[in-house]
Amino acid sequence: MKNTVLLVLASAGLFSACTSSRDELRRTAPNTVPVPHNTIVDCPVYDGMTKTSNILVQTTSGNTVQVLDTINAYFVRVRLEKAGLVQTGYMDRRCFGERGDK
Repeated sequence: MKNTVLLVLASAGLFSACTSSRDELRRTAPNTVPVPHNTIVDCPVYDGMTKTSNILVQTTSGNTVQVLDTINAYFVRVRLEKAGLVQTGYMDRRCFGERGDK
């Protein structure tokens, strides 16, 4: 009897967890448009999300870049135009000020 009750409760919990995650997938992101931000310091734009990745472009303070996505706690995905070419890469969040969103 106890095993049956535990099995029913576990199944109900699993079902509700699956429906919650499915609802999260359907929800659209509130801001899917690139947002322009100005850098506050000179920062490199990397081709990967490590400081040892190749540097695509070196930005100077006051440059405007478009933040496409906040990838993780340390990097954001950005797009910028430099010398007539559009570059997409990753920048350290600290290039933008406090928490990378100001």
